[in-house]
Amino acid sequence: MTISPIRPDQRRPSRIPAMADANVVAILADIARTLKARELEITERMSALMAREIANLADDPQLAETLEASVHGNVSTVIHVLANDIPVDHLQPTTAAVEYARRLAQREVPSNSLVRAYHMGQNEMLRIYYDEIDRRAVSAPLALAVVKRLTEIIYSYIEWITLYVFDAYEAERSRWSSFRGSVRSSTVHAVLATDTPDTAAFEAETGYRLSRTHLAVILWRPGPEQPNTLNLLDTQARAIARGLHTDSPPLVTAIDRHTAWAWLPFGSREPITNTTELRSRVHIADDTQLAVGLPGEGLDGFRRSHQQARAAYFVATVPGTPSPPPVVGFGDPGVAVTSLLAKDLDAARAWVREVLGELADDTDQAAILRRTLSTYYATSESHVHTAESLTLHRNTVKYRVTKAIEATRSGTVPHDKLDIALALQICRLLGARVLRRPT
Repeated sequence: MTISPIRPDQRRPSRIPAMADANVVAILADIARTLKARELEITERMSALMAREIANLADDPQLAETLEASVHGNVSTVIHVLANDIPVDHLQPTTAAVEYARRLAQREVPSNSLVRAYHMGQNEMLRIYYDEIDRRAVSAPLALAVVKRLTEIIYSYIEWITLYVFDAYEAERSRWSSFRGSVRSSTVHAVLATDTPDTAAFEAETGYRLSRTHLAVILWRPGPEQPNTLNLLDTQARAIARGLHTDSPPLVTAIDRHTAWAWLPFGSREPITNTTELRSRVHIADDTQLAVGLPGEGLDGFRRSHQQARAAYFVATVPGTPSPPPVVGFGDPGVAVTSLLAKDLDAARAWVREVLGELADDTDQAAILRRTLSTYYATSESHVHTAESLTLHRNTVKYRVTKAIEATRSGTVPHDKLDIALALQICRLLGARVLRRPT
């Protein structure tokens, strides 16, 4: 990735900390080495704080992952600077920090949110260091000198990196606004988020009427950025619209260089929402994935269908989960509930393990039992239909179902089959993120 050139005034911080007493440097280095072991914990806590306190910083798993990578890069750099007494003006920005700024610009997240995140990170890092200084038995004058040196370094670093990423943000926003052939995302965001949007102005600008049935979809291409990605996504959205025989062209808007939102318009005819049938009706390119909402009418339906598509997209893009199928629908089994539970993976993980007991183990044997029991519940508890679906002998199915139910009884509290069936769906969708690793 090419990093945007910086202005001359950004090459050096406005305040470069002077040389410090050797004892002060040694204390800061010792604290930095202590915090090195907590680097991931600090990163996770700081990322969660920013995502919670500042809107739009982590709207979906991919953006949240990029935020965490950016935070980790900055935390690691600060610890390295303090551990080795490296001058701030010798540093280069991390790729993750620059990429995150570019992603926010592409999504038209206000730049003040980015700046606020860095100041929040500054305050959190200072607080962590202050706590470590308090734990050390040093004289008050020396502790004051350490705090002064620390504050100068952190301030200089945040001033420099904030200017750098802001410059990258502005450069990307300028490039992004020059894209043509796609409705500006700000126009769409306004009708999605405003309490009383100007629907007439929206329709005049986009040429898309809201007074009909809408099917919202999200298209994205995982992997490295490619120059023609947005054109390919736009082409794919229009091909899907033709394959489903929409009443008029779809509304398509690019959200970032990997992702597009689209709405497919229908009249009185009900659109296809079954993902298996949808895949059979339209060709989805091998490197493109699709999340689909349910049909909705009018402005409320336009919004609700999009919310559902985003929920399906959220489930499909949670890092570390099984590779999703090319099309994931909000109406697919387990997707709607999993999208809610996946917002708090720690709580979801704990609940799944409580419900499934040993059946939540991340082993091949437990996976076989989970699949058998899940199919058994999906076929109305029919051993015959389960055997047909899995190409097994009926006695094998009976044995596995019995073993699976016995495994769930090792959980902390007994649960009914509805809870068990739901927990099995969550395991299928989120995989190792909710399973128990073997010890």
